[in-house]
Amino acid sequence: MTVRFLPGLLIHAREWIFRRINGTEGVPVPGPLVGVEHFERIYADAAADGRSRGAGLSDLFWYWLAPGPQLHQEHLEPGERYQAVARTTRRILAVPHQRSADLAAAATRRALGRLPADRTSLVRLRDLMMPVWAEVYHELVFGEPCPADARDLIVANADDVVTALKCCSLRHMDRRDRLTRHLLARIEAGTVPVLLPPGFTALENAWYLQGAFFNTAVVQMSEAMAHLLLAVAQHPAVQRDLVAGLDDDAAVDRVVDETLRVHPLFGVAHRVTSAPIRVDDRVTLPAGSVLLFNYLAYQRTGPAADDAFDPDRWRDLDRRRAHFIPFGVTANRACPARGAAPVMLRAAAREVLRRFTLASTVAHSRSLPSRGPCYLTPPGAVGPGRVRLSLMRHRDAVADVGRSLVQLVLGTLMVIHARRQRLCATYFAEVPRP
Repeated sequence: MTVRFLPGLLIHAREWIFRRINGTEGVPVPGPLVGVEHFERIYADAAADGRSRGAGLSDLFWYWLAPGPQLHQEHLEPGERYQAVARTTRRILAVPHQRSADLAAAATRRALGRLPADRTSLVRLRDLMMPVWAEVYHELVFGEPCPADARDLIVANADDVVTALKCCSLRHMDRRDRLTRHLLARIEAGTVPVLLPPGFTALENAWYLQGAFFNTAVVQMSEAMAHLLLAVAQHPAVQRDLVAGLDDDAAVDRVVDETLRVHPLFGVAHRVTSAPIRVDDRVTLPAGSVLLFNYLAYQRTGPAADDAFDPDRWRDLDRRRAHFIPFGVTANRACPARGAAPVMLRAAAREVLRRFTLASTVAHSRSLPSRGPCYLTPPGAVGPGRVRLSLMRHRDAVADVGRSLVQLVLGTLMVIHARRQRLCATYFAEVPRP
């Protein structure tokens, strides 16, 4: 009983400590002032355009996303710099969907080829898939296959970012700086096909590529695949139906959508208002308000409000009415990979399910600090069986207690460190931007 409830208690303790150290800030959306019915309208309001400046929470995000968070597309303030960065991202991602699918499928086959073909493997799904997306985004950025040493640099960088974000480890800036130096060398050698326009330095270009593609893109795609494959592993009927209809794009897309509904990749996105926003006759949000848009809370309202994993709901459910925003709201900087990402997720999932049967009994939360332990069994091999699956569940429950303690301690240390560094506040104080 203690093992079962202790992680939850530790999470509440961590949240209390964060509030004590970092203070309370922001207007939760949906929440008491902004109801569910106003969520997308307020999110899309032109005045909800501030990204980092004026929000104390930004110091923490900048700390986790360093180096170069001031060049991260998600955290740039509106203006010419953001427009230049956004145009460059669109150019790099402007590849046909078939090309995106082919890259994802080929990289997944290479990763799976490193697993034994005659026996069951126990893997961490996020770790299994991270090299896949390192290779995919390397090829998109550089226009050439990813060598092993570059892949290792990208994986070390992305893993350090996401592990720190989950408070499972402290930052290791040396791992991140090695990738920065590699990117800077490529830029100075003139071997990067698409760069930011003149006016940005070589180092700023390196930070931009690192933040947009080798931090965010690699991390988010790895997380998405871990959630997708773990959900399939834990729902045998869904897995059987999916394998039977693996060539049906719509069938695979329903599983992708349901994964992103139950386990949204984005937690809370904060925006700073540049002008008052009228919610209704009762409430007006003043300029300078920090709005905290909660994706999970919003997606748990409307006609798809439950936690059940049921891909078949998407046969009839209208996505426009479902409070379903897996890649954000189009009017307010939706994810630039929203067109390519589902195509690549579909292609990678097919490659895995063509080669393995998946099974797992671990806890499946949105943050997934366990990185998704899962058994992969190739055709003809003996699967894990009830005993091994029962032991997996028990080991994960015990490990969750240890992880929660680590998150409590390391999360507290990083919040304190971020407050002392004040990366965002110092940047805007020293280098004001329009």
